[in-house]
Amino acid sequence: MKVRLPFVAGSWYAGTLGGLREQIEKCFTHELGPGETPKVVKKGPRRIMGLVCPHAGYMYSGPVSAHAYHGLAMDGRPDVIVIFSPNHTGFGSALALMSEGVWRTPLGDVEIDTVVANQILSASRIIDVDDRAHLHEHSIELQLPFLQFLYGTGFKFVPICFLMQDLESSRDVGVAVSKALSGKNALVIASTDMTHYESQRSAEKKDKMAIDAVTKLDEERYYSLVESYNISTCGYGPVVAAITAAKKLGAKEGKLLCYRTSGDVTGDFSAVVGYASIALVK
Repeated sequence: MKVRLPFVAGSWYAGTLGGLREQIEKCFTHELGPGETPKVVKKGPRRIMGLVCPHAGYMYSGPVSAHAYHGLAMDGRPDVIVIFSPNHTGFGSALALMSEGVWRTPLGDVEIDTVVANQILSASRIIDVDDRAHLHEHSIELQLPFLQFLYGTGFKFVPICFLMQDLESSRDVGVAVSKALSGKNALVIASTDMTHYESQRSAEKKDKMAIDAVTKLDEERYYSLVESYNISTCGYGPVVAAITAAKKLGAKEGKLLCYRTSGDVTGDFSAVVGYASIALVK
């Protein structure tokens, strides 16, 4: 069996089981977090079809991510989750899926849903199976411990990494994923940070425009704003794919759960990175 080993455990997040559970708990109870550790509502309404979550080190963006996962816990438990991420490393195919095996974190192993992965591949002409894109990419890995903290081993997932992030391709991925997830208790997650290394004022201004488009589920306007205003968000393709898929799965609106910047953590507002948690809901 293929095992994708953790790449940033012990650096971007705690590297031991006990240390990681404690770190995640502190993200939930942090003053910038939701303020409490959630208990999963087993028979929740399952209205959340998609999430947008950040992927910086937990000390920076963990409390913002905690808002998304707190909301998800209140909503119930999805059976299968497709996680979209940008490709920061440049390795692998332009749109790369891993179709079998497990991903390991200090909290255990998460199984890839091979059936759903193959259904996505059958519905798409542009996604390749390429494990190389995932070996050293942090942005999907950082979502898994939060999901494990909530659900243990009670879910499967499919990772898709975007080196190519144009509007048409990203929409095509979203459509393929929605076909594979139709009729299933499923969720899509777009892993992305927002504006990078600009002043707090500049980041907030640009990110507000982008967030407004996401909450309107308008992927074309979102993409246009990213291009027109040179918004340095890293995962715009994943966001487009998540909006596309979530709408086809029944989402009607987006809800901003939390927006902060690295400056809110460090106190340095001269060159910040923006972080947002957004739910795409029925």
